Amino acid sequence: MHRQSCIFLIGAMGAGKSAVGRTLARLLGYEFADTDHFIERQSGVDISFIFEKEGESGFRAREQRALETLSLHKNIVIATGGGCIKTPANRDLMRDSGTVIYLQASVDQLYERVRCSSHRPLINTDNPKAVLAGIVHERVPVYEQIADLTIDTERRRVRAVAQDILRQLNARSGQSEQHDSS
Repeated sequence: MHRQSCIFLIGAMGAGKSAVGRTLARLLGYEFADTDHFIERQSGVDISFIFEKEGESGFRAREQRALETLSLHKNIVIATGGGCIKTPANRDLMRDSGTVIYLQASVDQLYERVRCSSHRPLINTDNPKAVLAGIVHERVPVYEQIADLTIDTERRRVRAVAQDILRQLNARSGQSEQHDSS
């Protein structure tokens, strides 16, 4: 595969970044990392606690450091937090370090996947679905702008999504190699 040492999965909470990322990494024989889990391991506390004590800006600074560290690895699939793209330096780093894949799903589907989750501080509100819709509306243009590939995860199984990504990466790689050799 061409230029695939880092694969970044972006998208809203509930899009399937972690689940698809683990499966895709297995299919590729790559390492897998989740920026949120990395932050929790490094700090010794959960994301909700960081948001409570440091606010979103403190969390975003930690997220940026995590992404910088993880992107130094070779042959890695990185599941990013849904808001990782809010930081311009993160967008630049992902574009410059590998392939960015946007996992897309409807607000209804995302909400169904996250509604029982207690560890998502941004939607810990009286009307989580409306908050989620606002977040998605704000972020979709950025996801679309920086993505090399957009993959629909709506009502799809994790393995099918991962295999679809692998097929598309291989097709892109084949096109690049054919184009380069002409």
